[in-house]
Amino acid sequence: MSVLSHSSGDLIADRRADYARMLDEAGDHAAAAEVMAQALELCPDWTAGLALLATYRERAGDIQAAIRTLERLDGEDKDDVFAASLKLAVLGAAEPPAHPPGRYVEALFDSYADHFDAALTERLDYNAPARLAGLLARAADPDQRFRLCVDLGCGTGLSGEAFCGRVDRLEGFDLSLNMLAKAEEKAVYDHLTQADLLLSPRESGLFSEGFARERADLVVAADVLMYLGALESLMANVDALIAQGGLFLFSVEDGGDCETFTLLPSLRYAHAFCYVETLLAETGFTLKAHGRAALRKDAGAPVPGILFLAQR
Repeated sequence: MSVLSHSSGDLIADRRADYARMLDEAGDHAAAAEVMAQALELCPDWTAGLALLATYRERAGDIQAAIRTLERLDGEDKDDVFAASLKLAVLGAAEPPAHPPGRYVEALFDSYADHFDAALTERLDYNAPARLAGLLARAADPDQRFRLCVDLGCGTGLSGEAFCGRVDRLEGFDLSLNMLAKAEEKAVYDHLTQADLLLSPRESGLFSEGFARERADLVVAADVLMYLGALESLMANVDALIAQGGLFLFSVEDGGDCETFTLLPSLRYAHAFCYVETLLAETGFTLKAHGRAALRKDAGAPVPGILFLAQR
């Protein structure tokens, strides 16, 4: 999410913020922090400005000043749109939350929607939907068609494009309305609705408009679980969605030796294989197949992931 899109409402403060951004992009992070602090003297309650100041101070190596700024931001940004709680945890100043703030995730993807596809496929080598489709082809009947596929966290519809040829009906759900608007442009979904996977099945939005429980014979979640943290609510929603004998196909970022899940500097979560395997078993799923693969790049480095195929 670009905090630069959030104006302070003060022309001089915004100009100083623009100058701070240019200094930051030029590598002079300390000067960027100084100029950003000057902008905040004009608009001390500007939450987006506080988020920028914390970023510049961290990049300048002044971690304690960054923490103080984030603590102030955490007190003023009531919806945690700028993820101060996550950033404090990454800097070791707070315990990692079990879930990311919902408004942060929604705002993040609302701001990404217009350039999301190009960023992922052209610059980040994103391939989670193709990897999952490959796992499904290898581990299940390659000629099988699915009556109804639910695409959780469908985003702009990249995973819908990967699976639409094998399904009779495709439903997509996402927290971001801007992402859903982009998915609709692809014309591969029969139904698109906003949903929050961290809420209970009754509240999530997956069963609004009279949609039945246990209706899907395929549920896909490509590159979604890393934005959830603890997965118990996700599993409850999948359990409510999927029909007996149905398949659940999904990816996580590889948490390696962590016991459950861990918050990464990217502000995404990585999950341990044993944690996911245990939750699947407790929810009544049998793990049919899994594999490891790089899902995309981050800062030029491959992001290790785990692919899962489970059956109800």
